[in-house]
Amino acid sequence: MRYLRQFGLSLAITVSLVGASDFANAQGRRGRGEERSQENQAAREQRQQERESRRSEQQVQQQQRSEQRRQEQQQNNAERQQRWEQQRQQQVQQSQERQQRWEQQRRSQEQIDRSREQQQRWEQQRQQQVQQSQERQQRWEQQRQQQTQRQDSRRTEDWRRDRENDLRQRQQDLRRQQQEVERDRNRNDRDRDNNWRNNRDWRSEQQQRELRYRQEWQRRQNFVDQRRRLLEQQRRLNQLRYQQRYIEQLRRDQLRLQQWRYNDYGPYNYRYQRGSTYYYANQNGAEMLRRAVNDGYREGFSAGQADRQDGWGYNPQDAYGYQDASYGYDGYYVDLNEYQNYFREGFRRGYEDGYYSRSRYGSYSNGGYSILGAILEGILGLQLVN
Repeated sequence: MRYLRQFGLSLAITVSLVGASDFANAQGRRGRGEERSQENQAAREQRQQERESRRSEQQVQQQQRSEQRRQEQQQNNAERQQRWEQQRQQQVQQSQERQQRWEQQRRSQEQIDRSREQQQRWEQQRQQQVQQSQERQQRWEQQRQQQTQRQDSRRTEDWRRDRENDLRQRQQDLRRQQQEVERDRNRNDRDRDNNWRNNRDWRSEQQQRELRYRQEWQRRQNFVDQRRRLLEQQRRLNQLRYQQRYIEQLRRDQLRLQQWRYNDYGPYNYRYQRGSTYYYANQNGAEMLRRAVNDGYREGFSAGQADRQDGWGYNPQDAYGYQDASYGYDGYYVDLNEYQNYFREGFRRGYEDGYYSRSRYGSYSNGGYSILGAILEGILGLQLVN
């Protein structure tokens, strides 16, 4: 029982102690709660200040970003304005360039139109010139045909007269040969040559040849200018150049003839036949006739080439070299007519080779054209009589 009372008392004391302790604890908790409340209030105020500070910083940063965006926008606007201005200037420049190109094209078109008009006028003038040239050519051809007919008539008459002369000459030659046969019975060949040389008048003969040459030269000079104008009208430029070169060579021959001296150049110991007549020449004369054939061939070749290059028809007799036929005549060893005859023989053959670009009668060697030796001897037929 007592134990129960003690236990109850102990329980009451314990309960009292527990209650006092709880009260004390409650007082302590209330004090600590107030402290914590104050701390919380300070923490809230601090957090509020921090939030306001961050908000102020954010506002400042936002203002800075806004200002930066505004500046960037202004810069972008300025760049866009600059690009737009550049584009506008480029468009203006392109428009000006297009205007210039159009103006140039318009001017070029005008120039083309003027050029076409000039070309048409030139073509009309050229056609008129061609027509006039054809008319002149026709008139010249008619005149040439008339002249050819007259020349043919004269040649026919000359041939008839030459034939009669040749007949008389053959008769005279026959009588002379008979007389020579009689004389040959009484004397030898050397005496006959020496006597014939002593009896001939060589100075008178050479003077007559000089006179005939000068007369022929003067006659040909009067024909040169007329011939030159005719070739220019016919536009035969290559033949004109050939004629000018030929005339220059004749002038050099004239200078050599002025220095030529009369002399007795030895016996007439070469004989050649033209037609039915025999002619005699000394060694210098025989060599001169060989040169006449060879020079005639060379000049004929050049004249034939010139006509072929000019597109002209085959006509050796029309060449000035053939009509003159005195090139290379630099001494009075033979008569001019004899020289011209053999010069033309070579000229006709050279003209044929030159016109047809072949070597039928001659060959090219040592920088020039020359007639073949067999052809030359066949033309001349020179015989050494003593």
